[in-house]
Amino acid sequence: MQWEVVIGFETHVQLKTHSKIFSGSSTQFGAEPNTQASPVDLALPGVLPVMNKGAVEKAIQFGLAVGAKIAPESIFARKNYFYPDLPKGYQISQFEIPVVQGGQVSCVVERDGKQEVKHIELTRAHLEEDAGKSLHEDYQGMTGIDLNRAGTPLLEIVTEPVMRSAAEAVAYAKALHSLVMWLDICDGNMQEGSFRCDANVSVRPVGQQEFGTRCEIKNLNSFRFLEEAINYEVRRQIELIEDGGKVVQETRLYDPDKKVTRSMRSKEDSQDYRYFPDPDLPPLRISQEWVEQVRGTMPELPAAMRSRFVEQFGLPEYDAAVLTQSKGMATYYEAVVNAAGPALAKSAANFMMGDVASTLNREGIDISAVPVTAAQLALLLQRIADGTISNKIAKEVFAGMWEAPAAADNLADQVIEAKGLKQISDVGALEKIIDEVMAANQQSVDEYRSGKEKAFNALVGQAMKATKGKGNPAQVNELLKKKLAG
Repeated sequence: MQWEVVIGFETHVQLKTHSKIFSGSSTQFGAEPNTQASPVDLALPGVLPVMNKGAVEKAIQFGLAVGAKIAPESIFARKNYFYPDLPKGYQISQFEIPVVQGGQVSCVVERDGKQEVKHIELTRAHLEEDAGKSLHEDYQGMTGIDLNRAGTPLLEIVTEPVMRSAAEAVAYAKALHSLVMWLDICDGNMQEGSFRCDANVSVRPVGQQEFGTRCEIKNLNSFRFLEEAINYEVRRQIELIEDGGKVVQETRLYDPDKKVTRSMRSKEDSQDYRYFPDPDLPPLRISQEWVEQVRGTMPELPAAMRSRFVEQFGLPEYDAAVLTQSKGMATYYEAVVNAAGPALAKSAANFMMGDVASTLNREGIDISAVPVTAAQLALLLQRIADGTISNKIAKEVFAGMWEAPAAADNLADQVIEAKGLKQISDVGALEKIIDEVMAANQQSVDEYRSGKEKAFNALVGQAMKATKGKGNPAQVNELLKKKLAG
């Protein structure tokens, strides 16, 4: 039987505010346990929560960025459940009317060796408070409770169940992560819990309309673990069904050491939480004037920048989508084009998506830590364009610039000179090399003259080898064709 994977996402994004969502307590990470939990965070008798305006504005920013509706009025509710690190015995969240409704996030997905842009529809994004943290590993035979995180503002972002593979889910998660960092509403630190992913995974026979029973995999804090967990869970569910068993709706945790998911607890439905409006908080009312004020403070959004790159620089839509996946990459690219000139916009895009991206991946660093400045890369592209070096040699020059960074804008020229990589464009020198290659490869010469085109490529390869890769490829081709025709 052929199976279809169905994945929906819930992502908890800690909002980048100085204080908590309903109190003035600090949200600074890393403080001594239980030193940043106020009476309001603990819901002690006589206290009242007060809404953090900054958290609301960050939610509005997100809604505008994904093209969602900003609810003019939304309601806070109490979500009732017991857990040791939930000091109130309930969580203040939003249920029936969330602040952000609908919208979509675009991501680049690789499928069958090709990359395409996919749009992931969002159901909602709602404001809520974070719980505290249970520390299971720090105390032998006991569990420690740290309530510093309790009350930290969260934006929970929920998708429709529209993803069909772990690769799509990871692409979406990365795009969402980049977006919230682009907007500067979250620091994106997954290790510190600022960006936590819950994946709802189910399978169904291909062609079946009804969804299968879903399992939720909680608190995935790395993209690699996210992909591994989903792939394992898909295999587990398929094997279970094919062996005659039934998938049970439950919450599961991923064990990265054993690379398996394991049952945590039975999965609740919304009615189990006994939601009711929080009597201590009035409805959250957001005027259109407030929305427009927030809009005026926002940076250029990825979608707008993509369109501008296509229109201003003549880039294909795919290139523009890749380059705007992160604000850092987009800013760096635009700085390169501004320094190199708009005529080299496509060359800059190719180099960014090729050599720069692959080196960043290999080194495991972000574009913000790239040792080659935009001005230095721009000069390298200009040296390709003016024929000083070939595209192939440019890779070697870039590697040299990366390995021995310097402040000088003419670093590319310094590396070219130091390594002797300047392209040979002297006609006389190239003709002499070609004559020697033809003399040493008479069989290939005869084959080409008898109509075998492949022999020409072999001769070009020998000529480039003789120049140690420094021969101007266009001139080598032109001169070789003339001599073969003579």
